Amino acid sequence: MSLFWRIFSLNAVGLVVAAALLLGPVTVSTPVLPGEVLVVVVGLTALLVVNAVVLRVGLAPLGRLGRAMATADLLRPGARPVVSGPVETAELITTYNAMLDRLETERAESAARALSAQERERRRIARELHDEVGQTLTAVLLQLKRVADRAPEPLRHEVSQAQEATRAGLEEIRRIAHRLRPGVLEELGLLSALRSLAAEFSAHGLRVRHDLAGDLPPLTRETELVFYRVAQEGLTNTARHAHADRAELRLTAAPDGVGLLVRDNGRGLGDASDGAGLTGMRERALLIGATLTVEPAPGRGTDVRLHIPTEDRA
Repeated sequence: MSLFWRIFSLNAVGLVVAAALLLGPVTVSTPVLPGEVLVVVVGLTALLVVNAVVLRVGLAPLGRLGRAMATADLLRPGARPVVSGPVETAELITTYNAMLDRLETERAESAARALSAQERERRRIARELHDEVGQTLTAVLLQLKRVADRAPEPLRHEVSQAQEATRAGLEEIRRIAHRLRPGVLEELGLLSALRSLAAEFSAHGLRVRHDLAGDLPPLTRETELVFYRVAQEGLTNTARHAHADRAELRLTAAPDGVGLLVRDNGRGLGDASDGAGLTGMRERALLIGATLTVEPAPGRGTDVRLHIPTEDRA
């Protein structure tokens, strides 16, 4: 039984007993006059209605608090229930809001540490792939070339196939290392990195059209990295899951901030829930005070939008 019905039932029982006493042993006239019965019944009904209204209004903030707790999402911060109601209820809502502020701050800090460690690990793996595995495969290619020069004619075709497979593996290693550690972002900046990213996906079957504003305000390295990773993850999801053949990559600057759009013409979101990719993008957006939205594109497909306001960018 809800708190409203518990309190209302208790008050109603008391009022009904009081009315019964007025119409029974505790009365001013004997026998009870019809007018007295009418007055008592009307008064009882009015008291019950007023009691129900007062309880409903007084307990409404608790209902709003319950709905806010049920829909709270640390990856979509900012929503807070309004502090209202009696003193005890207002204190409870204030305490909940303070707890939510603390949880969001701790979540953002832990996500920042985790993503920073992830980027360090990406750089380490990329360096080892390039320096260790890449050099080993290069040495294997040189050895296969010497073997091909000395091998008899019947074996040269098989050695050539081994060379091609090793060369393809070396190119794949280099591509993975490049995606793990975007050197072009560190050396040439965000615009060149996004152009290179669009060209990379276009070379693998997804036609990516890019429209990148050249008048961007100064951005921190963390902000540029978040923009690059969101674009990379958005195009990766498009290539893997969207069944799309075209995509659009747009970076714009406006008085209210900087925005990134990744749009495809795929099958859309459907009923799919957020996976690890979208969750990672939302966590990265929180690090720089940006807003990430994923919604259906006009007509068909999916829009991934990242926007950082001007005040947060500074």
